[in-house]
Amino acid sequence: MTLIEALILIGVGLFTGVINTLAGGGSLITLPLFIFMGLPSSEANASNRIGVFLQSLVAVGGFKSKGVTVFPYAIYVSITAVIGCIIGAYFAVDIKGELFNKILAIVMLVVMVLTVLKPYLQKKGAEELFSPKSKFLSITLFFFVGLYGGFIQAGVGFLIIATLTGIHGLNMAKTNSIKSFVIVCYTLVALGIFWWEDQIRWDYGLTLAAGNSAGGWIASRWSVGKDDKWIRLILLITVFGMAIKLWFFS
Repeated sequence: MTLIEALILIGVGLFTGVINTLAGGGSLITLPLFIFMGLPSSEANASNRIGVFLQSLVAVGGFKSKGVTVFPYAIYVSITAVIGCIIGAYFAVDIKGELFNKILAIVMLVVMVLTVLKPYLQKKGAEELFSPKSKFLSITLFFFVGLYGGFIQAGVGFLIIATLTGIHGLNMAKTNSIKSFVIVCYTLVALGIFWWEDQIRWDYGLTLAAGNSAGGWIASRWSVGKDDKWIRLILLITVFGMAIKLWFFS
């Protein structure tokens, strides 16, 4: 890894750490970036998880310092997410690089649509709902969140946000605190699987993680009550360009 690559990864890591904590979707930038830097798709997918894990861990601490936690519910959904993640991660290890790039490009475009629709998917002003039925539904859905997160990760934040705000009516601060905790839990498991399969490039992953962690800490302390409209616009523009490159020029 060159010095220029390291500086790019730190800068992009800082930006996407903010994105992941505030809105979700930062991996839609970092994962293609690793591929464009020459890493095989499987290594890019695995190495990207280091930054995701550390940034989410720092974000959990940031939300807790602001008194924003939702326990023990966050533990319940994390358990099913971890189970799904194990299946998804092993699938990611076996998939071919070219097919992975095509799937990633499609995922990026789908998440772009979710990014546009996100304000309309959230229940604004709704009362929090934690009935037995709603908890059973969300705990079940988090298995599929973990399955997807273990496989590709990119855009998983939008799935979590839609689930938590749509089913439980949680505000964005509580939603993002749960999101960060769940991602910490299943990403730790995914990293273990990828490490065992010798898929991780630690130099690239840790460099990106340094920026991710700083961005996660800043956003977790700053994001309570803030609008994410501007971050979604930047994400849209960036992701669209990367998706085109992945599909036609990878």
